[in-house]
Amino acid sequence: MASGALGEWGNRLGARVGEFSASIHFLTRLPLPRHEGSGLGAGAAANLAQAVWAFPLAGFVVGLIGALVYLVVDRLVWFAWPAAALTVAATLFVTGALHEDGLADTADGFGGGDTREKKLEIMRDARIGTYGVCALIIALLIRIAAIAGLTEPALVAVALIAAHVGARAVLPFVMFLLPAARTDGLAFTAGVPSGVGVAIAAALGFLALLFCLGLGHALVALVALAIVVALMSWLAMRQIGGQTGDVLGAVEQVSEIVILLVALR
Repeated sequence: MASGALGEWGNRLGARVGEFSASIHFLTRLPLPRHEGSGLGAGAAANLAQAVWAFPLAGFVVGLIGALVYLVVDRLVWFAWPAAALTVAATLFVTGALHEDGLADTADGFGGGDTREKKLEIMRDARIGTYGVCALIIALLIRIAAIAGLTEPALVAVALIAAHVGARAVLPFVMFLLPAARTDGLAFTAGVPSGVGVAIAAALGFLALLFCLGLGHALVALVALAIVVALMSWLAMRQIGGQTGDVLGAVEQVSEIVILLVALR
């Protein structure tokens, strides 16, 4: 019986490791060896809904890398703005600009399409338009300015971790709340995450905000994120009738900016 129980726990642990591996492979471009339980072999997203609880952990990895880059560059150049810019560049490299691409496509689709079908068509187009360029420029400038405004390396480190963990913690809730806008693509293939997975992601996100920013700032960030999710969800439903991978990327970007701005207070 003991060996059977140990085997069962081993299987469960292996499944959780596989889900963490899936979150890393989906949300970053880090060369982590694929785990056989990741469910994302050959780029498939069929089991992604099971891995959403680990999205905040992938965010922690990205935030930690950004924090380390800032600490090194700050020692070398002694100026906040170049250090902040290179830090954001590092996170772009780690993630393959996945969320930035979603923000640009969402801005182009919502801003340039006359109908739901046209908006979805524009969002699927690999080319970037005026709305997307403007959204990217504004988002990058705000993030760089916020990081530079923190000035103290320790504050930058905890703010980056809070922002990247918290921003990815809200994605499972949006996937749970909104239907897929298409009958194909990432949002449809991934499916709807379980309530347990959403709750675990939310708990990890709040814990990161609490430990990194303190209780007062964590509560402010929580309220701000609730407003962001509500507004972005309403806008997505109004524009295209649901969520897509691009919409999730846009939600992540806006959430990340909100947390960084809260950290400045």
